[in-house]
Amino acid sequence: MSEEEQRLPLTVRRVPRLLALKRCGRAYGFDVDFNSDPPSLIEPEWGQDYDIGLFGRIGLQCHNLHKGTNFKFQCWEKHSMQMTGSMDFYVTLEAMDPANGSVFSFQTLLRDQGRRSPLGVRFSLLNIVSRVTPIGDKPPDVDHLWDEDTVHDFYKGPLPKWFSDEALERDSKKYYVVPESELHDNDWLQLLVEVAFFSKADRCLDAYLPLELNSVVVETLEDYTTEAREKLKADNAIFYISYKCCTDPSSVTLAGYPHLLTTLTGDHLAVVRKTMDGKPEHMRLEVSLTKKQEKE
Repeated sequence: MSEEEQRLPLTVRRVPRLLALKRCGRAYGFDVDFNSDPPSLIEPEWGQDYDIGLFGRIGLQCHNLHKGTNFKFQCWEKHSMQMTGSMDFYVTLEAMDPANGSVFSFQTLLRDQGRRSPLGVRFSLLNIVSRVTPIGDKPPDVDHLWDEDTVHDFYKGPLPKWFSDEALERDSKKYYVVPESELHDNDWLQLLVEVAFFSKADRCLDAYLPLELNSVVVETLEDYTTEAREKLKADNAIFYISYKCCTDPSSVTLAGYPHLLTTLTGDHLAVVRKTMDGKPEHMRLEVSLTKKQEKE
């Protein structure tokens, strides 16, 4: 490193290019931000931004679903963003394993694919990385490519508006009506309702708002081994979610969009489709357009 570079603050200090980064254990996007000139090391913020925490928790739950773990989100440490046609969010967070109380660093990479109106999708999120932060000289390679061919045709095409009572009675094996006792203290369902609400709020939430699940119905072609509740964690499924926002609208600011407050309180419906392409760390979540968003 030159004498001139040594005098630069750490946040703007020049860093090696991609090949050299891999050799020194630096991970593109997680440790180094190439949006700046010169490229800079990403420093810990230990921030409070709700959206970054939400994206980190999606990656953490993706890992839990793939690996059968029960890791808990503590807080996010640092993040960067990269425009790649979509918006990629690189998030480093602190997680905890309740099994032994250990706290460790965890990395997630989430791609916000935006709105897909022909499919009735307002919010499409593709998780690409969900891993315990690697220790070593060379970070593992990242598989950015989603394999659409592995996803069953049933989970492609436009999102359904809602399930019908007739379909539920006619093909009950395909559906799982989540009992009241399983609606609460369930990290996976809590995450899904937050993602649905974040979509309804057009990504304008500054902070978590209290949400209450009314009912959840799961539709999937996958069968269960021992208990019907296994459908909750099916690789591919459609979730029909009825929930309520319990907040007082006068007590919240929504990133400069106060007009949304009147539409966010009260009862809501959402359809969320979850798919996996069989690759480790990959998961996609798609949230339906609301009737108001369809007209916009």
